[in-house]
Amino acid sequence: MSESIDIREVERLTSSFEKLRTEIAKVIVGQEKVVEQLLIAVFSRGHCIIEGVPGLAKTLLVQTLARSLDMRFNRIQFTPDLMPTDITGTEVMHSDPSTGERTFRFLKGPIFANVILADEINRTPPKTQAALLESMQERQVTVGGERHPLPDPFFVLATQNPIEQEGTYPLPEAQQDRFIFKIFIKYPEWREEYDIIRQTTEDLEPAVEPVFGADEIREIQRVIRKVPVANPVVHYAMRLVRQTRLDGAPDEPVPEFIREYVAWGAGPRACQFLVIAAKAKALLSGRHYVSIADVKAVAHPVLRHRILTNFHAEGRGFSPDKIIDRLLEETPTEEGAALDDGQVRKILRS
Repeated sequence: MSESIDIREVERLTSSFEKLRTEIAKVIVGQEKVVEQLLIAVFSRGHCIIEGVPGLAKTLLVQTLARSLDMRFNRIQFTPDLMPTDITGTEVMHSDPSTGERTFRFLKGPIFANVILADEINRTPPKTQAALLESMQERQVTVGGERHPLPDPFFVLATQNPIEQEGTYPLPEAQQDRFIFKIFIKYPEWREEYDIIRQTTEDLEPAVEPVFGADEIREIQRVIRKVPVANPVVHYAMRLVRQTRLDGAPDEPVPEFIREYVAWGAGPRACQFLVIAAKAKALLSGRHYVSIADVKAVAHPVLRHRILTNFHAEGRGFSPDKIIDRLLEETPTEEGAALDDGQVRKILRS
């Protein structure tokens, strides 16, 4: 918290965010909450899973976001026969016509772009899914013992279909943990579906103008890191996560419904993502500090894929989202202490 944040900078970025939302809304009807969560993930320098039934514009949403960001975009269609080298690239033999010398050259795969749409990521085997792990975590590809850095910024936005299970390979928990958010897309409201039908059945092609480039995205990510967070807000995020762990500290009681329905809880990365996503949420809302409400707003997409329920929960229809609902209801807050934090007051005055 040593570096202060310029309030005028926040106001400028908030205006740009609104313009970005407007550009996306030219193509995507409704889904304001989904769009906001997707922007939070991108500006937090995180990757994202988008899950929804067919026909809800998951792919179109990512493509529209890429068009509104002036950066390189690649779509990878995941299929059962997709190989790791189809994603990362491979070494090919190159022959020099003048000397006849043969050497290996690395031919870059589609992963070498700023925005990657991993379409239907659960349709490819674990070996190919694992090819994304190094790229997502280390932001590089290693082939033949040589490291190849990926472009910066770099985002993997993956889509999943929750209803078709035949021929699919669910992502392992370790790989799901690399995604900052898991976003659910639901059916549109009546008016939204009417607008979708009218818009997509007429001779109309909305023009989406790019709002941010790579330099601006990196600057936003830097500004988000500077947003101050009071200690009580961090403590609240930690309590939410630590209560999901069955083997927690002796002095930290685990709620009874957690013991009954949870097989495995969230790890430390969940705490980190709650705080950084809450910072982005605050900035997108035009505020230069984080409140407990910001943590609550991002709790579901951060935690839902990090809480593993047991067979009791599945049998009674007690989903991770319902567990998060109860955690938010029962976890005490220190709302009044958040803005009284000395470090935050010092930064807000500067």
